[in-house]
Amino acid sequence: MADTGIFATTAEILRKAGAGASAVSKDEAYTNDYVAQAESYINILTGTDYSDTGVFAGLKAGKKNILKEAASNLAAIYVVQYDITGYASTREAENIMNTNWRRFVQCIKLLIDRSNATFLSLT
Repeated sequence: MADTGIFATTAEILRKAGAGASAVSKDEAYTNDYVAQAESYINILTGTDYSDTGVFAGLKAGKKNILKEAASNLAAIYVVQYDITGYASTREAENIMNTNWRRFVQCIKLLIDRSNATFLSLT
């Protein structure tokens, strides 16, 4: 199976989920579903369909990275919350999820801030 996410790959998601992620939730079929959900959520929150391959492909590499970060952060939360028993403690799992959530929120704020519209344009 291959990565089907537009914004982020399984490898990027798993790095943020940490070493305690369960074998099931790390499976590529699961991460593909998680990133698809994350991408849809990002599109709705920002009011822009970045998942349209023409729009995403037209963005410069640096501009794609904020979308990559947002999607991989949210998808990593889904990986962790699927099964936290592989982490050293509940607190460790919560810290990973909280860190990813905070960065996701920061990314969304940047994406919806209209003063960044020029930066996020295709040119």
